[in-house]
Amino acid sequence: MAKILTGQVLSFTGTPFAGETPTDAVTLSDAVLIQDGKIAALGAVQTLMAQSPEATVIDHGDMVISAGFVDAHVHYPQTAIVASWGKRLIDWLNTYTFPEEMRFCDPAYAREIAERYLDLSVSNGTTTACSFCTIHPESVEALFTAARARGQRLVAGKTCMDRNAPDGLRDTAQIAYDQSAALIGQWHGADRLTYAITPRFSPTSTPEQLEAMGALWKEHPTCLMQTHLSEQTDEIEWVKSLFPQARDYLDTYEEFGLLGARGVYGHAIHLEERERHRLREYGAALVHCPTSNTFIGSGLFDMAGLMAEGQRIGLATDTGGGSSFSMLRTMAAAYEIGQLKGHALHPAQLLWLATQGSAAALRLEDKVGNITPGLEADLVVLDLHSTPAIAQRTQRADDIWESVFPTLMMGDDRAIAQVYIAGEAVHP
Repeated sequence: MAKILTGQVLSFTGTPFAGETPTDAVTLSDAVLIQDGKIAALGAVQTLMAQSPEATVIDHGDMVISAGFVDAHVHYPQTAIVASWGKRLIDWLNTYTFPEEMRFCDPAYAREIAERYLDLSVSNGTTTACSFCTIHPESVEALFTAARARGQRLVAGKTCMDRNAPDGLRDTAQIAYDQSAALIGQWHGADRLTYAITPRFSPTSTPEQLEAMGALWKEHPTCLMQTHLSEQTDEIEWVKSLFPQARDYLDTYEEFGLLGARGVYGHAIHLEERERHRLREYGAALVHCPTSNTFIGSGLFDMAGLMAEGQRIGLATDTGGGSSFSMLRTMAAAYEIGQLKGHALHPAQLLWLATQGSAAALRLEDKVGNITPGLEADLVVLDLHSTPAIAQRTQRADDIWESVFPTLMMGDDRAIAQVYIAGEAVHP
């Protein structure tokens, strides 16, 4: 059934990181028409009612209707250990992550956490995510099955590791290739699902496994490839000791065919000039994970500098290294890190990063991440008065951006008034 949603409908006509002011790239409409799970038109309510007289009108008052949030880098198996205390990256993996991921050999446990993760992320307005799974094919099956049943767009892949991980969390180069290839055949392109070839990061893969993953990507070029890059300085030193012939961290991927336009590289904080140049040259995507970067003490992402270079950048919670399932909290953290780097991100830029920017990082900008005719109707409705503190600040606002900003800074799942996936209301 066709629907007309009314409210403050926000859509992007370009990137707010270009042009004289960020708001030049934004349009506001009174209503959006949804037909057959897709955006059909934007405009005045009466115009859309005349265009589709059978449509049901759903009034969201003065709430903001945005594209659903796109979380470009998560670890759904870490859902149950989110906000674990006191470790930096390598110790955090050994203390919390690896013991938890061992449990995903159990299909029932994998299904339980997959459903829990999707419930939590949707309740925070996330309609598309790109997730690492574990080495177990069961973990991939669980997440894809749950997302498919919900009609949800999702990117995921089996994490591949054949060294520097405990017994029970290592595969081999051949097993990683064979299992990943089988999962690609089963899931890639099924309904709204995309497969991502997933070597965790260079320290946990031998050169033989990285070479196998590069060969697999060459055979399946429409897949994404996701991994980690230059998250912490001690990690970079570890990579140098493991790959003494490599020019830099990125070279440990580039050498084995794991640098490309459909590559998605999480964190990318401590990049060298050659790495920045090659990433931009290939059009690869960098994913900013601000709550994770502060929570485990990784560093400050150079948003302004990388955007000025023309890098492709998305935004992510990095659950569970990140300390929140909320893309609102993630936008607030991105703003705070920008301030520490001397560049205050405009609310239009923050929303773009959480929607169209992340969709483009995942090469899904022709499907989700914006409210424009032809795209899938994955939407989030934001209540700009969700708490007394936010409401009293919003009452003082002079324009839409001053109204939105308090919700971006202080909002949580209470600000998520409604979520639509493929045009259907799914939360609350």
